[in-house]
Amino acid sequence: MEQQHQFTCSSSPTNNNKTDNNNNNRPYKGIRMRKWGKWVAEIREPNKRSRIWLGSYSTPVAAARAYDTAVYYLRGPSAPVNFPELLSCDGGLDDVSAATIRKKATEIGARVDAETRCLNEQHAPASELKPCWFEEKPDLNKIPKPEPEPETE
Repeated sequence: MEQQHQFTCSSSPTNNNKTDNNNNNRPYKGIRMRKWGKWVAEIREPNKRSRIWLGSYSTPVAAARAYDTAVYYLRGPSAPVNFPELLSCDGGLDDVSAATIRKKATEIGARVDAETRCLNEQHAPASELKPCWFEEKPDLNKIPKPEPEPETE
């Protein structure tokens, strides 16, 4: 049985009292930057004072995608999200508990974070380029080629 949630959201996406500097530190809804440079996402549970922790990420986009996933599952398809064109939620969740929403949101955020880091590494200069972990390990599914026999004379 699919649960229906009705929530009201503020129609104003930004607060007019915020300074331009503060808006630059929060480029997306639902995220903030830690002092040491990590981006974190969290969302308030409906009708509660508690928050659902959505994780810590290297990029603001990954944190925002985690937030988008959580807000979609909490408030439905009409929820205000950062990237509406990128929502790829596979239907509704049967269990809308905080733990389930956290798990789904962190999966999306971690995937986006990994993809973004890999893209950044590919665009780095060749001297700074480090191979990804999967490039360092040999493919164990391939049959090794036999070594050539030494020539005997």
